[in-house]
Amino acid sequence: MKSLPYNNMAFQPAYKAMFISFISIFLLTCNAQNDTKNDMTDLKKIPLEDFFKNPNKSNLTISPDGDYIAYLAPVNNRMNIHVQELNTETVTQITFEVERDVAGYLWATNQRILFLKDSGGDENYKLFGVDTDGQNASGLTDFDGVLTQIIDRLDNNNDEIIIGMNKRVPQIFDPYRLNINTGELTQLHENPGNISGWITDHEGKLRMASTTDGVNTGLLYRETEEDSFEEVFHTNFKSTLSPAFFTFDNKEIYALSNINRDKLALVRFDPKTGEEKELIFKNEDYDLSNASYSKKRKRLTNASYTSWKQTKHFFDAHEKSIYDFLANNLSEEDFVITSENKDENKFIVRTYSDKSRGGYYFLDWDKRYLKHIESLSPWIDEADMADMNPIQFQSRDSITLHGYLTLPKGYTMTSAKNLPLVVNPHGGPWARDSWGFNPEIQFLANQGYAVLQINFRGSTGYGKKFWEASFGQWGLSMQDDITDGVQWAIDKGIVDKDKIAIYGGSYGGYATLAGLAFTPELYACGVDYVGVSNLFTFMESIPPYWEQYLSMLHEMVGHPEKDKARLEDTSPALQADKIIAPLFVAQGANDPRVNKAESDQMVEALKARGVEVQYLVKDNEGHGFHNEENRFEFYRAMSDFLKLHIGQTNNSNK
Repeated sequence: MKSLPYNNMAFQPAYKAMFISFISIFLLTCNAQNDTKNDMTDLKKIPLEDFFKNPNKSNLTISPDGDYIAYLAPVNNRMNIHVQELNTETVTQITFEVERDVAGYLWATNQRILFLKDSGGDENYKLFGVDTDGQNASGLTDFDGVLTQIIDRLDNNNDEIIIGMNKRVPQIFDPYRLNINTGELTQLHENPGNISGWITDHEGKLRMASTTDGVNTGLLYRETEEDSFEEVFHTNFKSTLSPAFFTFDNKEIYALSNINRDKLALVRFDPKTGEEKELIFKNEDYDLSNASYSKKRKRLTNASYTSWKQTKHFFDAHEKSIYDFLANNLSEEDFVITSENKDENKFIVRTYSDKSRGGYYFLDWDKRYLKHIESLSPWIDEADMADMNPIQFQSRDSITLHGYLTLPKGYTMTSAKNLPLVVNPHGGPWARDSWGFNPEIQFLANQGYAVLQINFRGSTGYGKKFWEASFGQWGLSMQDDITDGVQWAIDKGIVDKDKIAIYGGSYGGYATLAGLAFTPELYACGVDYVGVSNLFTFMESIPPYWEQYLSMLHEMVGHPEKDKARLEDTSPALQADKIIAPLFVAQGANDPRVNKAESDQMVEALKARGVEVQYLVKDNEGHGFHNEENRFEFYRAMSDFLKLHIGQTNNSNK
């Protein structure tokens, strides 16, 4: 059940978060309740740490032979890799990180595991190897200032994998064949400067590449590795042709495409002619987000899309029978197969819901045997958590917008009246909020707040037209969508118009600052977490490996010269004189995406005017706080800040 690139990696590289839609171009009903409002003092008080401490185990994966599992577990508050034989209770800790969590790992062979880590949140991920008995640990790409990507784990090669590194030129990635035992590197091709992604066939041969000049994108193809790459497809970045994987004869590719359509669909594409050969599946309302296949049986198995919840469309009866078996034998609301052995008969299954992190199960399909392995956070009782209700409303210019409203436990959509509200715009901005357990949302609901999440225009998954509607609209119609969502909640009588806060991270941090600056009467306070404050300085300080996309960023956000007046008007740091509400700012000193200077200038501008501003900086963090103790400090400070400025019911966590 292989999927898009990185399916076998136990992490999604953090540096991709903001440009998730860029990379895809070249390449996550209200439950019925009694209509009775409980007094908020009846809410069970849950310690803050229970929401934000490390899970017992996470990122469980199964070895290629199906005899072992690996997972991350906390040791002195840092997530390290452990290996356990499935038939015994014997566990071996194989990494011993003390400064920062292991960022992610994969099984390279039955005997060796590869893992990534960065330094203090700088996101320059280095690749390391260690045997499953904890021996022979070695740094494989331990180069200063270099980021390592996994291109192909080469399932049938026990000695090598294919990686990408920006070692030669910081702005671009060259492909290398890496010996996972000795660290020997062989460069496979020299990136001429315009290649943004590399694609291998089912034999691990480098056959395709994605290109960009910043605005236009293309696909390069070659029949064999001895041939030269030739461009076979060219389009503007506004249209997407994202190769998923080769067909099983290695002659054509499956791809997600919205060429000549609004929604991303699964197609079969001929790389020799640059033509779409077959439309395999599409959803009329939502973009497809993923496609999967069976490597052993050489069959396309399913495609996924997200409405208010993730949905799978099956092409393969065998895989559907596995999912049907799981659906009939698991009590949790939803689940996903996260790992499988090479024979595709043993699986790791992850369950989840909006009120639970869920847990991990082991499935032996041949024996129809399902075993619970671990609950991620057993200290959280699902009965104490709040429902994540899907909502929709009309924007002021008549666009249908979707989102989620989470109410404190005991309230329903019809019984909730005059609650304090925290608006939580998502980051990206070319990403989206989805249904599932979110510790921030549940924590705030347990504190007595309603929490509103809005998939404003530009959020991914709703089609090309909805995405393009965000271009040039930072601080304008994108912000209006958030404002309109708040007004919807006020008009419904759900929230108290005098007790509304806005909190977000990354682009959500920008939306927080924009909300305070451009609708100062709407919010009583704001919390900006690693957010953009100045659109000029933000685009000047992007990481070097984003420079390929700078022209695209200029078109999507604004050009510093052509759109100077608009960018000035929509940069909160340059409009700080309009902010009157108290602000809390949190920032990682090593953030490579949103430089610390973004927060510094915002704080300085407000302090100069005497506006209340609190500032929390962590010297060992980057784009978000990953170390457990830093998470505790941030959320404790945010809790106190919100309590002071929008009040809450008698449900504080002390």
